[in-house]
Amino acid sequence: MPPGDRPGGTAPATSARRLMRACDRAALATAQRPDGTGSAEAGGADTGGWPYPSLVLVAFDHDGSPLLLLSTLADHTRNLLADSRVGLLFDGTAGLAQPLTGARLSVLGRAERSDDPAHRARYLRRHPDADFYAGFADFAIYRVTVERAHLVAGFGRIHWLSAAELDLPTSAPALAAGETELLDRLNGEGYGPRLAPSTDGDGTGQGASWSLTGVDPEGCDLRRGGYVARVDFEQRIHDPESARLMLDALIRPQDGTGPPGHATTGKGGA
Repeated sequence: MPPGDRPGGTAPATSARRLMRACDRAALATAQRPDGTGSAEAGGADTGGWPYPSLVLVAFDHDGSPLLLLSTLADHTRNLLADSRVGLLFDGTAGLAQPLTGARLSVLGRAERSDDPAHRARYLRRHPDADFYAGFADFAIYRVTVERAHLVAGFGRIHWLSAAELDLPTSAPALAAGETELLDRLNGEGYGPRLAPSTDGDGTGQGASWSLTGVDPEGCDLRRGGYVARVDFEQRIHDPESARLMLDALIRPQDGTGPPGHATTGKGGA
């Protein structure tokens, strides 16, 4: 049984991972670097060491590590280059009448630049509009190594999780190597609309434009214009063949009737 699992219910670690992966954006906290102290931009104030919050778009590596596309011209990037410690807040409370009853996850980790083409590809599939500026010389991918996480799943449902307790999956080299080909095949066969949430009552229409943007050991990501959705797997997979078998068990019938085999979460996208 993975760390943190609870018989008869969803483990805090599982809830935390699913919440994180379902989000396409996060609040990023960095420590304001001291070289900005007294600057005109800061109004002459001593801002060194203060927490600096900003909004970032996020994707994830196969092992669950957050991926960010950042410009060295941005304050948050200059901050993390001076101090790699970062915080990310993933918000699952959208649309709730009482937001504080919803789930949110604070992740603490260290951000480092990654020149791995696979990280860049995963990010741009998740955020295709970013391709417009991703090639600028000042932009690069940064991978966050998670060290701790704090899950608030509602009133009184609060859990600190170490990296080990969070139980992020190990890397899946076979899946990573075959992901692009698998996505092309699945999208060509119309899997996106049959996995996506029904938005117009019958599972067709608007759903026809959903496409898969990623498959990882714990589920798959979809996008339709400004919206993203997530389908979670009940067990981890590690190669394209097992991913295809899992997805075949989850898709709607070809006529569009009936729900997917597993709950799908939808979020507002960039």
